[in-house]
Amino acid sequence: MCRCEWTMRGFRSPETLQRFVSIFSALRNLFVHLAQDTPRVQSIFTRLTVMAEWKAVTALC
Repeated sequence: MCRCEWTMRGFRSPETLQRFVSIFSALRNLFVHLAQDTPRVQSIFTRLTVMAEWKAVTALC
């Protein structure tokens, strides 16, 4: 079974799948930035900042 058929099994109809994909894609585009739109230095800085915050939060537990 190909991947698209496997994905469609969880939906009752192709219309339901299409509606989900269109909404999900719009929401994803709001939060996920494309790699080519972000300079490498900024990506590295953001990753380091997030990891520092994660370590601070997990140290409190």
